[in-house]
Amino acid sequence: MPADGGRAGKVAGKNMVVGVLRIRLGIFEALSLKDKRRVVKSLKDRLAARHNISIAEIDDLDHRQAATLAVVMVSNDARFVDSALSRIVDEIRAFGRASLLDYDIELW
Repeated sequence: MPADGGRAGKVAGKNMVVGVLRIRLGIFEALSLKDKRRVVKSLKDRLAARHNISIAEIDDLDHRQAATLAVVMVSNDARFVDSALSRIVDEIRAFGRASLLDYDIELW
């Protein structure tokens, strides 16, 4: 048997699915960037603790009442990724300190 365990020649990542959730939030009670960052950090920490995801603020960094986040999940099952990202959207809708303005889910 080859040293690589017989895997030579197989395409790496052939069954990999990457899901990207882009979220636009309104944080209308924020009076300063510090208020906004406190809300965004709270939401990011909550989602990261409950789900196996990567999450980052990607736009509206200097806008005190808006935030754009990206959530990324990798799996080998597209239905699982789509379902998990949809559940995250539902959690964000229920988050009382920010309003979900728009979102988009893409799978690759």
